Parts: sequence; C-alpha cells; structure tokens
Amino acid sequence: MPASSPIPPAVGQLADLARGEAELATDPTTVESELVSRLRQVPDLRAKRGRRHALVVILTLTACATLVVGGDSIAAIWQWAARAPQTNLASIGARYNPLTGRYLVPSERTFRRVLTHLDTDALDTATCGHVADLARGTVPAPEIPATPGPAEREQRRTAQRAAEHPAPEGLLPAAALDGKALTGARTESGRVFLVGAIDHANGAVLGQSQVPDKRGEGEAARALLTRLGLDGRVFTLDALHTTKKTARLITGPLGSHYVLILKGNQPLAHAAAQILLTGTDTDFTETTATETDRGHGRTERRTLRTAPAGHTLFPGASQVFRLRRDTGNLDGEWTSKEIVFGVTSLPPDVAGPAHLNHYERSHWTVENKIHWVRDVTFREDNSQVRTGTAPRALASFRNLAISTIRLAGRANIAHARRDLLRHKDAFAVYGI
Repeated sequence: MPASSPIPPAVGQLADLARGEAELATDPTTVESELVSRLRQVPDLRAKRGRRHALVVILTLTACATLVVGGDSIAAIWQWAARAPQTNLASIGARYNPLTGRYLVPSERTFRRVLTHLDTDALDTATCGHVADLARGTVPAPEIPATPGPAEREQRRTAQRAAEHPAPEGLLPAAALDGKALTGARTESGRVFLVGAIDHANGAVLGQSQVPDKRGEGEAARALLTRLGLDGRVFTLDALHTTKKTARLITGPLGSHYVLILKGNQPLAHAAAQILLTGTDTDFTETTATETDRGHGRTERRTLRTAPAGHTLFPGASQVFRLRRDTGNLDGEWTSKEIVFGVTSLPPDVAGPAHLNHYERSHWTVENKIHWVRDVTFREDNSQVRTGTAPRALASFRNLAISTIRLAGRANIAHARRDLLRHKDAFAVYGI
C-alpha cells in the first residue's frame, strides 16, 4: 500500500476515538445533563438507514439555540448550532469525523426534516418533565449571567409588586389551563392550536397538547390534565372550560379543586350565582376582598364577594363568587367596569375571597407570562413554519426556554436571552 494512503492515519484516529469514548463511559465523574437524558427518551421516527446524526443531538442543539436572542426560526437555530464549541458538541454525542478530527453539526435541512417528523407528545413529556424537576428542586436551578449594572427594570418592578401586594397565606399550588393558536402556522391538517397548563407561581409550562381547532380545546384540556396527574392543585380555567365533565374530572379522579368562570354556556348556574350574590356591599362585608393596583398608566380595583353553594348548582361546587373589575387612570377617575361570576370547589375555610381574588388574577397573568412572550419576544405569530410537527415542536422549545429562564429567577425574558449570547453560557443553562 502506498505510503501516502490516508487509510492508516484514519484507522488510528478511529482507534483513538474509540478509546476516548470508552474512557468517557467508564469515568464515574461524568454526569449527563438531565435535559439531555430526557431528550434521549424521545423516539426517533426516522428510518435507520441513512441516519448520520443522533436525534438527541438535534433536539439538544435546538433547545440551547432557542434560549438565545434571535433563535426564533429553524435557519437561526442551525446558524447558532454551526458555531457551537467542539467540547460541547462532544459532550452531547455529536458525530465525529476522524478525517478532520472535528465533531459535526447537522445541516439546516436535517434540522428542518427532523423537527417536521417528531413524536411531539414525547417531546412535550421530556421538556415539561425537565421543567417539573427544576420547579421541585431535584435539578439545580440554572444560573444566567447578568449584565453588569443596576437590576433590569422589570426585575425591580416584580420585586416591588411582591412587596406591596403579598400573596395571602394558605394558598394551594395552582395552575392555569389556557389555549393558544399559532396564527402563522397552517399544516396539512389545518390550524395549529395548543392548550397548556401553566404554574401560577413561576409561569412554568407543566404540559401541552395540540387540538385540531378551538372547538376541541375542552377535550384536549381534560386529556392533558389526566396525563399530567397533578393532584392536590387548584386549576383555574376560563368560561370555555366550564363544563360539568371537566368539574367532575378535577374533583374526582384528580383529587383537586377548580375555579371556573360562569357565562352563557352554563345559563342555569350563572343565573343561580347571580341570585346568591345579589345584595348591597354591607350584606357581604365579611365575605368581600378588594385589591387595588397601579401601573402601566392605569389604576385597577378588583372586588370579589363570595356566597356558599352546593353540588346541585355545579358538580363539586362549594362557593360562588362575583368579581368586579374597575379600571381608570392614575388620577383616580374610573373609566370602565366589568362584572363576572364564577364557581369553585374550594370550601370557605380553605379559600376565602382574598384567595379567590389572587387565583383569578394569577390566571390572567398567563397571558403576559407565556402568550405575550411567545408572540412578541419569540415572534411566534410571525413564524411561517407550516410543515408537519415543526410548529408544535418549536412552541415546545419556546415553552422550555421561557420556563427555564423564569425558574432561574429572571423576570424579563428578552433581557435574559441577550445575556446568553455566548455559546458556553447557553449550554451551561442545561448543564452541558
């Protein structure tokens, strides 16, 4: 064989690689990232023939790239991944080229093809499982480097509001269920509509399911609740989910409580609640709580009164409530009023009017903590990704990024993403 043949050096490099992998596998100090371990459980739907890059590598690079400002499209995710350090690529098991001595990054086309054909239920199970571990403290909270200088404005405002409006004592863990349409996405099956469960306390996404359209949201929400199995919680839902089937599921098999809004889809219960809650303010002095807040150029006053109710009004019902929202300018002039009625399975000794007021207010912060961030910060509604499972997959990675950043103690998601411009910082968030 000619001396210039590349085969002997290539064989030597392969042998060195095999020895290195064996040492890594037997090294007791090497601990795989918890997120990578979970993503490894997502089944690979590709044919075995022709696979060049492991699925876990593609999913891990997508998760890390989504953390960084600008990582809002498949092309941007690939561009970020293409500059990933070799040490990080090695740690996640990227494909090694013995001829060049470098670890390889999949092409943009590979990213696009893989994200288009995913088991997205398994992906949501993996990402939300990691978020749940972070929330429980079984996985160390990530550290995101902060820009030198004073604390960011939203971070200061969040701390100030927590000091001015402390949560009432005795609150139970709570989660909001709400749906969101991906406005820019249309797949072969039609519109992409997702329903998710979001933790009240930290804004972390606990689970997500896809439904054909908004009319199927109720069934998808019940399936999501059953799959998550979150017992002992308070679930807040809007009027679309105020059905007897949902109430029985929450108070029965799930062993939890609900806070539901009553509107025209439950006319008898709505009318009964109005009758029970009719009267002057003095009639409900002991069962009324009021909270006032100022900010964003307006003043808001929320007054909630309660009355006892029974199972005959709604399955599992214990109380009905009336919530009045008055809004006005900062000069004390009230300009609008809204009154809604609701029902809850929480008994009065577990949740008084102040607790119910807090649960209802926290429910609507979901719009700011998740939906607004995905639409504005991640430009989700501008995304034109339309093929297969890619729209939902990208939404799952956005949920993971938002939840992780919030559990790291950061209030402004856009600000935190700009603090993760360095590759090593983004990988470190997931322990890589």
